[in-house]
Amino acid sequence: MANVFESCLNYGGALHVPVITIDGPTASGKGTVAQRVARHLGFHLLDSGALYRLVALAGLRGGVTLDDEASLAKLAAALPCRFSGTMVFLGGEDVSDAIRTEEVGNASSRVAALPAVRQALVERQLRFCQQPGLVADGRDMGTVIFPDADLKVFLTASVEARAGRRYKQLIDKGFSANILDLRKDLEERDARDSQRAAAPLKPAPDAHLLDTSDLTVEEGVAQVLEWYRAAKA
Repeated sequence: MANVFESCLNYGGALHVPVITIDGPTASGKGTVAQRVARHLGFHLLDSGALYRLVALAGLRGGVTLDDEASLAKLAAALPCRFSGTMVFLGGEDVSDAIRTEEVGNASSRVAALPAVRQALVERQLRFCQQPGLVADGRDMGTVIFPDADLKVFLTASVEARAGRRYKQLIDKGFSANILDLRKDLEERDARDSQRAAAPLKPAPDAHLLDTSDLTVEEGVAQVLEWYRAAKA
């Protein structure tokens, strides 16, 4: 994984491409904060979690078992996906909602633990690093993919707050949900993500920690922008 940031600079051209990484567990608010920070700065956005969800969805649809590392890595390397704003396409199909189901979310957590899958997606993630800048959200953006990012943020929140947010997201999208089951799923996913051997979920040593349990989205965005302005000063 050496020189990944150098590769990122090569994709972005000779000039330095500013990068902000926002990592954290599921439903910590990192996706929404990342979107708004990117919009405010006019930067590109990388939702790395969507890539793993796409691999999981493709695997589930293709009948690939979630422990078949070689087959899933092959899927990841040739994934026919594209992003348009907040819309996600697999082939020509809009799967923006399909990848956000609990089934796919839990499957993606298992898929993301496979080293060969993670390696297959590195190159695809680096391609997002383009001028005028990038906001990348995920689990290992600041620790593995962009270790020399201009600003690294690690968002977290209590499991109660996160389960409540996830419940609201699912209900708003028309999915049925049980908040107790969601809390249990989040705790299990946290354990998988933080204990996996390949790129475990953890803050980078130089990351700013931000607990969003009692913050509004606007307050979270304002804090990240303040840290970025300070980093660029």
